[in-house]
Amino acid sequence: MGKQQKNAISPTRAEDYPEWYQQVIKASDMAERSPVRGCMVIKPWGYTLWENIVAHMDGMFKATGVKNAYFPLFIPVSFLEKEAEHVEGFAKECAVVTHHRLEQGDGGKLIPGGPLTEPLVVRPTSETIIGDSFSKWVSSYRDLPLLINQWANVVRWEMRTRIFLRTSEFLWQEGHTAHATDAEAIERTGMMLEVYARMVEDYLAMPVIKGRKTAAERFPGAVDTLCIEAMMQDRKALQAGTSHFLGQNFAKASNIRFQTENETEEFAWTTSWGTSTRMIGGMIMTHADDDGVIMPPRVAPAHVVLLPIFRTPEDRRQVMDYVQKLAAALREITYCHRPVVVEIDDRDIGGARGWDWIKKGIPLRVEIGPRDMAQDSVFVGRRDHAHRDKKAMPREAFVAEVTAILDDIQNNLFQRALLVREENTRQVDDRKDFYAWFTPKNMEKPEIHGGFALSHWCGDRACEATIKEDLNVTIRCIPLDASAEFGQCICCGKPSERRVVFAKAY
Repeated sequence: MGKQQKNAISPTRAEDYPEWYQQVIKASDMAERSPVRGCMVIKPWGYTLWENIVAHMDGMFKATGVKNAYFPLFIPVSFLEKEAEHVEGFAKECAVVTHHRLEQGDGGKLIPGGPLTEPLVVRPTSETIIGDSFSKWVSSYRDLPLLINQWANVVRWEMRTRIFLRTSEFLWQEGHTAHATDAEAIERTGMMLEVYARMVEDYLAMPVIKGRKTAAERFPGAVDTLCIEAMMQDRKALQAGTSHFLGQNFAKASNIRFQTENETEEFAWTTSWGTSTRMIGGMIMTHADDDGVIMPPRVAPAHVVLLPIFRTPEDRRQVMDYVQKLAAALREITYCHRPVVVEIDDRDIGGARGWDWIKKGIPLRVEIGPRDMAQDSVFVGRRDHAHRDKKAMPREAFVAEVTAILDDIQNNLFQRALLVREENTRQVDDRKDFYAWFTPKNMEKPEIHGGFALSHWCGDRACEATIKEDLNVTIRCIPLDASAEFGQCICCGKPSERRVVFAKAY
């Protein structure tokens, strides 16, 4: 009987995917729950990952002419009331500040005092407060386009939370633009979706489907919402970024007017677009395995960990000298717009040291002992390979090839994720088959099931609502590259002109 494979994470993905996800984050030391219900503490390994994502994405934004600014965390309730559909969409998630100080009550307890004249909402999104500033900054067509982004935190009070995926407070960016014409605003909406798709695919190695949301799934108050949808390893969808064409709705609510070249007065056409630390949750669920996180090299907090091996003080001195010189050589190399980041771990904790880095998902682990040093070689393990799959390389060859190895890992992760999506995406035309595919065999503890169903939809909200009610399955998007294809709605059987993507989702 063969030796049973042992994994670092328990339970495995197949045994209990939601709990596996929580244990992967814990083992990687990326984040933890905070004392404040529904919020998280992002630890250095996780925050450095976010900083790398921010750096790449911020550069992409600025390349399109966008400039960064910052707006207040607190939004007067009256601002939200100006846009009825918008406030209805967020009302149940709003945290509201009603007092401006604390006073000492009976028994020394602190109680709120000093009621505010007008309650303040802790920023759930900033369309209204930014719209107020835009109304002051825009008076002529010469002031347009106005292209602004802010990196900030937002609060959306969540009842059921999961680190990175859905927390009451999270980090994000939100872009807001104002334009003189609808065509220009529509073009910007599509442009920013392309930026998100490039970021998620090229840097996070997550293949996405670009599409349009249905009216029922649209951002509150938007005329049109574009999105990117990725498949996780449990075959559920994750919305990884959205870009909204707001028409003149928010401009009218915020009074963003400008004088045209013809000296008439019009309302501006606006957009908003955003993505968040939810991308980190998506990255984990796309690539991690039963041994922990796997970091795509282009955003990894560090690229290489050097693991010196020695038994005597003399060995230690010589090996550490060799390791320091190797680290210096690697740090001289640029990979994906930044120096190769090298960690040196000389802790004397045996095999647990290597497993720590496997669970953290660092792309390359390099072991160096007296024998390796004598041969001027290193012993290299890749995180996208099995943990026992390591090979010796001449030191010079490793230094020369390190960027190619990192890119090979990056590409391998993308192709593996793409294969998962392809294997779990199918055209479904029979209603019975559709329902069977999205129904778990064990209702008490659902197994991994379903995937992306490319099925026909007649366009009726009632059919969309029925499927959501019956199966908790939603239309993730209408793919932008979908070609016309006549068929029958998967719900009611009425004529349909195209297929849409149905899936369960986070």
